[in-house]
Amino acid sequence: MPASQLFKHLGLRVPVFQAPIGAIASVELAAAISEAGGLGHLACTWRSPDQLRDMFRAARALTKRPFGANFVLDFPIDERLGIALEDGVRVISFFWGDGSTHLRRVKAAGAVAIQVVGSIDEAKRAADAGFDLVVAQGREAGGHVRGDLGTMTLVPQVVDAIAPLPVIAGGGIADRRAAAAALCLGAVGVWVGTRFLAAREANIHTEYQERVLAASADDTLYSQLFDIGWPNASLRSLKNSTTARWEQAGRALAPNRPGEGDIVARRPDGTGIPRYFFGSPTRDVEGEVEAMALYAGEGVGLVRSVQPAATIFEEFASAVADARKNNSSVGVTSHLGALF
Repeated sequence: MPASQLFKHLGLRVPVFQAPIGAIASVELAAAISEAGGLGHLACTWRSPDQLRDMFRAARALTKRPFGANFVLDFPIDERLGIALEDGVRVISFFWGDGSTHLRRVKAAGAVAIQVVGSIDEAKRAADAGFDLVVAQGREAGGHVRGDLGTMTLVPQVVDAIAPLPVIAGGGIADRRAAAAALCLGAVGVWVGTRFLAAREANIHTEYQERVLAASADDTLYSQLFDIGWPNASLRSLKNSTTARWEQAGRALAPNRPGEGDIVARRPDGTGIPRYFFGSPTRDVEGEVEAMALYAGEGVGLVRSVQPAATIFEEFASAVADARKNNSSVGVTSHLGALF
């Protein structure tokens, strides 16, 4: 389906997608982005069936527009995907693996299927499988990072490899300049995570959010350090006391890392969160929050204020619209089509 038809089908005003930033992606955040005319996303992999149903119900109470459900393929998702489809979620995205085995179910339910990729080969496989949209995630991204290429090199090569299938650019896109650059590279829209860590609606611990606002790109670390619960997965997070101790110990491997087995924080129900756990701190976590996985991309140095999600969205929306207009006026070929 051409990009213009796809976005019209979803009722998108502008193709600005909020990345599914784990538990930080609250219902309020996702609904605010969708209500503003973009696409909000909910991370669904680690929710119980009852939590998923409650989450979808709450989102629909806040917006009548479509929102997305994201699934990480390193974990069992069959039951949870079924709940999302039965509930009528109209956009399903897959990360960290080949989602083509689930594609028939998604299409049969009438939902749009998105594959997040980190390489050109992954993008080609997604296109051949029949996905509606591909997200090309560059290595600059925060959280778990799929590939090795940077956004600047990955996006245009993915665009060329799978045209006319529309491509969304992700990784390091934290302000309007990066959004405009993504369209010049041939993307039809942007996939934004780190900037929404500073949204008022984000379910983020205050200390984590303050560290995001104070950080620069030099304060991020690419590693596989926070691996309890999700092993052998590369990620980008903010440097903190845990990463400092680990580096001082010569980047020791588990189970010989410093503080291995420590409980650094607790959830509201009292359950402990061990050092090196892959989850990031939400509002209700108590303890040594700064020692947890504080995911952020290299664009974090451009994030300097907490704002409503809709305000952040409008910054990207205007940049995408202006970039499309400017590209057209100078004859830039970017596979954009008539998006608006």
